[in-house]
Amino acid sequence: MAGPNTFQSGAWTSRFTHHHIVVFLLTFFSYSLLHASRKTFSNVKVSISSQWTPTYLNKTAVKLEPIELWNNSHLFPNAEEATLFLGTLDTIFLFSYAVGLFISGIIGDRFNMRWVLSFGMCSSAVVVFCFGTLTEWLHFYNKWFYCSLWILNGLLQSTGWPCVVAVMGNWFGKAGRGVIFGLWSACASVGNILGACLASSVLQYGYEYAFLLTASVQFAGGIIIFFGLLISPEEIGLPEIEKEESSEDDPCRPLINNESEDHEPNYSIQEVSTIHQPKAISFYQACCLPGVILYSLAYACLKLVNYSFFFWLPFYLSNNFRWKEAEADKLSIWYDVGGIIGGTLQGFISDMLQKRAPVLAGSLLLAIGSLVGYSRSPNNKAINAFLMTVTGFFIGGPSNMISAAISADLGHQELVQGSSEALATVTGIVDGTGSIGAAMGQGGGLF
Repeated sequence: MAGPNTFQSGAWTSRFTHHHIVVFLLTFFSYSLLHASRKTFSNVKVSISSQWTPTYLNKTAVKLEPIELWNNSHLFPNAEEATLFLGTLDTIFLFSYAVGLFISGIIGDRFNMRWVLSFGMCSSAVVVFCFGTLTEWLHFYNKWFYCSLWILNGLLQSTGWPCVVAVMGNWFGKAGRGVIFGLWSACASVGNILGACLASSVLQYGYEYAFLLTASVQFAGGIIIFFGLLISPEEIGLPEIEKEESSEDDPCRPLINNESEDHEPNYSIQEVSTIHQPKAISFYQACCLPGVILYSLAYACLKLVNYSFFFWLPFYLSNNFRWKEAEADKLSIWYDVGGIIGGTLQGFISDMLQKRAPVLAGSLLLAIGSLVGYSRSPNNKAINAFLMTVTGFFIGGPSNMISAAISADLGHQELVQGSSEALATVTGIVDGTGSIGAAMGQGGGLF
């Protein structure tokens, strides 16, 4: 066991170069932008629901007569049916996103991850623009068209997480992984905050401009990734990160299983005989790695709760407390603030203990109390924000740990000999299973 010595004298940071910082920032903000475009849809649900029903209250279209508005834009006779369809869009997005994650993980291990990530960001930005902006400008409203675009968006957005986790795993080794990945995994929460800020800043002009702004920023980010991201230290002649680390016991072993050193799996992982062209392991082999299925199922349960807040928190605040939509968007940021603090602090503690499971278990037990407390929040913004932050700490924190640090632990086990060609596949399995759980939660809430 590496133990607390990992943090003494800054030894684990001495290997970092400016390339590590650039990779950290590029992968951080690339996924932040992907999450920002998803968050935009959550933040403008009230406006979209109003647009799709006879009770249209958007001030940007006062020049149109009420009858013309109804004939041009109505999709549903009342707000309840519009809300149900918005929930359906969330569900089909998550299912397509989950399927895409399983596929994108395999693709990421077999093709240049910079190209895959850049393509996903740019093409998803185009789809988001068509969904929220182009349809509104053309006054074209069609349920099947919306569903088709959101399925496609889920598939394209799925290219992001497996690629960025794999790239981070290539550059940052097991020493200090909990705190590094805990801080880095705040990219999703930062993306939520960014999406809320961008949407609320232009929402007064119409929800179509919220989609336009986030899609434009995401597209620009995809271009930067294409020209600026280095997917591994070997691209610039640096040694692999695993070769720089001492031959200590794998710190993720106590987290995953207690099997002996002599355990032989019933499959064969590619030997590292050709360092420059390692073969990626198969989907089945990745599933058979110790801990992958266990943590995937745990993440499915956790992501169900986490994404319920993600998709519906602004809508809930606006409808339950009758707060303005822009105010609800800004207030929902506190849930993500709690997730950022929780992921970083819990990752640091798990590094010190060299065990992640006890930290996760303790946090999730406390999350039960925080959920009960938040469900009884009074109509007071300060109290609501505090309870929201606490809930985010105990739910968003563990979610960030499993999807980032633990996924990297699982993909860098000794059984795969530190091959980066397993990491994207393993990450796709964990996050894909989590997204299936979240989709089932969204779908169950519709009936």
